[in-house]
Amino acid sequence: MIPPRQFLFYYRLLSHHRWLAERRSPLFASNRAAKWTMAVSGLLLAAYLVFIAVLMALSIRDERGHTALEFFMGISVFVLIADFLGRFFLQNTPSHLVKPYVLLPIPTHVLIDSFVLRSLFSPSSVIWLFLFLPYCLMAVVFPYGLAPALSFLLLWWILIMVDSQWYAIVRTLVIGNMLWWLLPVAVGLLLSLPWLLSGKIDHMMESYASIGSLLDEGSLVPHLAALALLLLLIVINSRVQYHAVWTELTKEGRQSFHTLSGLAALNKYGLVGEYLKLEIRSLLRNKGPRKLFFSATVIVVFISLLITLSTVYDDAFMTNFWCIYDFIVYGGMLLTRTMSYERNYISCLMVHKESLLSLLTAKYYFSCLMIAVPFVMMMPMIIIGKWSLLMVVSYAVFTAGMQYFLLMQIAVYNKQRLPLNEKFIGNGNTNYVIMLLMILAFVIPMFLINILQSVLTEQVSWCVMMTIGCGFIATHHLWIKNIYNRIMKNKYSLTEVADA
Repeated sequence: MIPPRQFLFYYRLLSHHRWLAERRSPLFASNRAAKWTMAVSGLLLAAYLVFIAVLMALSIRDERGHTALEFFMGISVFVLIADFLGRFFLQNTPSHLVKPYVLLPIPTHVLIDSFVLRSLFSPSSVIWLFLFLPYCLMAVVFPYGLAPALSFLLLWWILIMVDSQWYAIVRTLVIGNMLWWLLPVAVGLLLSLPWLLSGKIDHMMESYASIGSLLDEGSLVPHLAALALLLLLIVINSRVQYHAVWTELTKEGRQSFHTLSGLAALNKYGLVGEYLKLEIRSLLRNKGPRKLFFSATVIVVFISLLITLSTVYDDAFMTNFWCIYDFIVYGGMLLTRTMSYERNYISCLMVHKESLLSLLTAKYYFSCLMIAVPFVMMMPMIIIGKWSLLMVVSYAVFTAGMQYFLLMQIAVYNKQRLPLNEKFIGNGNTNYVIMLLMILAFVIPMFLINILQSVLTEQVSWCVMMTIGCGFIATHHLWIKNIYNRIMKNKYSLTEVADA
């Protein structure tokens, strides 16, 4: 146990180092434009949250059965779930940031505790103030006074920090073993217990509205309970992160080899066939790609079962959303890592002319083949008449065309090397260009299909989507060649990054 003053010194030093690491990163120059774009997107999200807060504040004036604090606490579960899911895009786990510092004469637990403390004040926490502050100002301050508003804000700030620690724990455990996904599912079911027992969502909201009643009475019990939970999760999170990093650093080398005699059929495709075999072997032999592939398969199966067995998502918007999302899962998991895993042996790829072009082509073909998995999983929905065969085929073609075109652009900007087997330790730098391309790949199809269906019939809209996808598929040699040329323009800097 080190003195608090020394811990504060280490905390400030490591925070400064993280700031320098971002500026010295090869991603810094390319991130500038993307950061501005992400900042504009953040402002739009903030405006959206302010708009929601104003609507809720206006609606609570007509609500006579509940006070403003009871109403907001009644929907607290939905806010916390949204915060938890949003952190998967914005927040790194502390164990991912430790690698550059493990050789320094600083105790590992001090490193972990410093990064755990920093995670409490991540940007994903600050954004919620655009929801809480306007609501407080309109619905709490003027009717009830300043003290209840400050009490409300303090409680929610503690709850958001609780959510940040809960996310870090779950994310780290899931990276180690996918079965840990059962933990957040169990907690979600526990929080929804009043709904599950009664069958009515109003009963669950009434249960959590009682916390707002305590705030109306000036009670500090909710704050003390939330603070105790926060301290407990901080301690658990520190130990989980320390165990994850220590296990990764001290692991013994283990290798497993698989003989795949059935891949000989790919020999007739030349170098592209060899890289297709490399893709399959990489998924079987390396923990990183294998974990991504397994996660994508679980998501596809879950979505397909959810849509088949439930009638909740049968409206037009949700049908389009889930069908498009189901097809892009494999590409979103695998293609976004293009040239990150390969950076471990990028020098070998540069030896032979257009070897990298064959690799990119093989990755595209492999991802297109993976579309067959969600297509087969959607067959029950087509058979029972829930979804149209034309819709499913058109979205599959659109995904293989335009969406994969956008995702494969990420190969140009992937300047960060990802280990093939290490799971926890990494540099933790965020590439905002990649985030922007991923957002576009997910947003553009929904935006396009909604516009088409507003002016055309569904069948004609699906045919237009299929035509667009066919155009990108037919010209895939051209745009993959363009990606290859752009990568080769920076080949020397990419090789330096890989050797760093």
